[in-house]
Amino acid sequence: MTNFVHLHRGSAPLIVAMPHTGTGLAGLDAQFVSPWLARRDADWHIEKLYAFAADVGATIVRTTISRSVIDVNRDPSGASLYPGQATTELCPTTTFDGEPLYTGNAPDAAEIARRHAAWFDPYHAVLAAEIARLHAAHPRIVLYDAHSIRGHIPRLFDGDLPQYNIGTNDGATCDPALAAAVSAACTADQVLNGRFKGGWTTRHYAAPADGVHAIQMELAIRGYAPEPAVPDEHNWPPAFDPAYAAPLSATLRNVINACLDFAS
Repeated sequence: MTNFVHLHRGSAPLIVAMPHTGTGLAGLDAQFVSPWLARRDADWHIEKLYAFAADVGATIVRTTISRSVIDVNRDPSGASLYPGQATTELCPTTTFDGEPLYTGNAPDAAEIARRHAAWFDPYHAVLAAEIARLHAAHPRIVLYDAHSIRGHIPRLFDGDLPQYNIGTNDGATCDPALAAAVSAACTADQVLNGRFKGGWTTRHYAAPADGVHAIQMELAIRGYAPEPAVPDEHNWPPAFDPAYAAPLSATLRNVINACLDFAS
């Protein structure tokens, strides 16, 4: 096991993957405009929000490496997951808002290949092994890819993002019944296959005809932590307050239970 991939192994037919919880910069701090900027777009506190999933038997896989070093939820070929729309690369050169991440040259092909081998491949080796382990024990499993993002990023989407953004790549990555069950567990402030349809993880591992159903949940951070109008080094990231997050946490428990019910 690598020291930057954290694995909690459960026996239920559910994997909760967290590809963007990492804030580690792998010693590359000086190459970035600032360590704070390089960490700003993390999926803050997701591992705390879903900690309860371990108690219901879910397997949890997450990385501590920052997405600014390498984004383990991007197509390793470099192909865009959202052609024609603003996005970030396998090794991002800008923030979500379009600000440059690097003080000098961005990573070249050799450096991208090095990061791919060092961090992308090990994360997915663990994830693939857990999918194989659970699928051997259960005819149907759910891979739930857990994410969050600031709710207002004009470069990426207009207006305020819905609270719950469910992604199934337009129905390709899971049985419609799973998407319907997850949707039913959420509040009305939701969208299915809106701006976020699911990243490389869900698209790559999904095999619904063979019993591997993948679904992504992108949360607007405001539901579990206060979002300042302009995040800066003094107010971001917000602290995690379990009391503030309690209503959304209750909904997520229903979502996870819906995934388990579907798989079982």
